Amino acid sequence: MYDLINNIPAAGSIINALAIVLGSTIGLIIKRRIPERITMVAFQVIGLFILTLGVQMTMQGKNILIMMLSVLLGAIVGEALELEERLQNGLKGLRTNMINRGFQFGEDHLVEGFLTAFLLFCMGSMAILGAFEEGIGKPPKLLLIKSMMDLVSSIALASTLGVGVLFSAIPLLLYQGGITLGTICLNDFISNTLIDDITAVGGILLLGLGLSLLNIKHFKVFNMIPSLLFVIVFSLFL
Repeated sequence: MYDLINNIPAAGSIINALAIVLGSTIGLIIKRRIPERITMVAFQVIGLFILTLGVQMTMQGKNILIMMLSVLLGAIVGEALELEERLQNGLKGLRTNMINRGFQFGEDHLVEGFLTAFLLFCMGSMAILGAFEEGIGKPPKLLLIKSMMDLVSSIALASTLGVGVLFSAIPLLLYQGGITLGTICLNDFISNTLIDDITAVGGILLLGLGLSLLNIKHFKVFNMIPSLLFVIVFSLFL
């Protein structure tokens, strides 16, 4: 099995993306059978889980200055480019197009579902380590395990947060696949510190998302996504 997978570039990420599509589809189907009060409870639990995971991930950071500068500059750049507004308009346009083609789904939590799934599925250490593992020529064991976990998670997320979870499979494939392909070219520059710093910044973004989902304080989390680029640059060259 591993021999077959190793012959396909970024096979682990492809399988992971397909698992999310499958799980999201199942979640959207069963959503209609779940009472609203159960959905609300699940929504609150997801928010609490995101906060907890965000704290755990943030604690992995080794350099507070790099983390702070990365998030600060990333948020400024993202706000200047209006990334979240563009994302929201793009997803709504895609939704309208799908409705015109006969696909039906609810309006609720479209952007939140996309953001939650993207950050949960992409920002964890398993996503980074698994993509690195495949990039250095090893069987993608971590990504296969992650695929099973994401399959279950996407069912729960999609049943609560809607179709935005399904769309997250696209950036996941680009993100993890990009790391895998980039690792092949940058093996000499990758360190455990870089992995920890990326994970920590991802944790900060999860904290903002969790607070937003729980209606405690709204953060434009997607505007902070450029932070992930800044932390890579700072970790490599500072």
